[in-house]
Amino acid sequence: MTLFWSLYVTVLTLGTIATLTWILLSTRKGQRVEATDETVGHAFDGIEEYDNPLPKWWFWLFVATIVFALGYLVLYPGLGNWKGLLPGYAYVNSETKQEFSNGQPGWTGVHEWEKEMAKADAKFGPIFAKFASMPIEEVAKDPQALKMGGRLFASNCSVCHGSDAKGAYGFPNLTDSEWRWGGEAETIKTTIMNGRHGMMPPQGPMIGDQGVRDVAAFVTTQLHGRKLPEDAKADPVAGQKIFATTCFACHGAEGKGTPSMGAPNLTNPGAFIYGSSFAQLQQTIRYGRQGAMPAQEQMQGNDKVHLLAAYVYSLSHGEKAAE
Repeated sequence: MTLFWSLYVTVLTLGTIATLTWILLSTRKGQRVEATDETVGHAFDGIEEYDNPLPKWWFWLFVATIVFALGYLVLYPGLGNWKGLLPGYAYVNSETKQEFSNGQPGWTGVHEWEKEMAKADAKFGPIFAKFASMPIEEVAKDPQALKMGGRLFASNCSVCHGSDAKGAYGFPNLTDSEWRWGGEAETIKTTIMNGRHGMMPPQGPMIGDQGVRDVAAFVTTQLHGRKLPEDAKADPVAGQKIFATTCFACHGAEGKGTPSMGAPNLTNPGAFIYGSSFAQLQQTIRYGRQGAMPAQEQMQGNDKVHLLAAYVYSLSHGEKAAE
């Protein structure tokens, strides 16, 4: 913290305490000493208030909070760069003499977090390491591992994929058999560790509005086996020709996708995370789509990602994973 902001915080903090002290003492000085039957002169819905002094215990309790605040600010950080009279934390782990990441001792929120993380690693690290040494398929059969992986999923993944892992608009369902990048155990771990960045380039500028409608019609009728809306002005046959020259490079000649490129299987409407209706298909084809799965390696580490991968693997493989 710079000197300016340190002084700013110090003056603001002490000034606030001083102002509250002045208000407390000045209002106390003008109050009656003894109880009275007189009112303050105001009525609220027929209710009046006696003009009596506040209880002494309330006044001294307020004084005690001010004294406590000043004592706290002397002993602990709170006034800008002031570190407090107490020495604070010396090490992350006093037994191993492990220093904090910034190399400095003292009381800080970051140091508190590092100490808590060190305690957690010491307690749970061996358990994580045990499961990390096992194949993901074997970990997916262990009830304790699945419980731990479920908690990790709820804390880190449910915000996108939902608490039931069934996804949402723009986020894939992890409980079915549709995988953009592959659903094998190690592939799932790679996805979680390194993240993914999928992109569907916009085709509107190249094939035009009619071409967009025709390709959407082809996907709807030939790949999905559904009927077009009655007012659809599109030609599936023309769309098939455009698909064969423009879309097959990613989705394949039969539209079954390419996992290495993150291209979904277009023969299954469940693979469409942005919707599979005729209108939604046109939107996707015309403007394209972009999606990113953030990498978890730095945030979770290999051992936790291993558990996460096992949990996700169990969701999509069901009884097979539990055998």
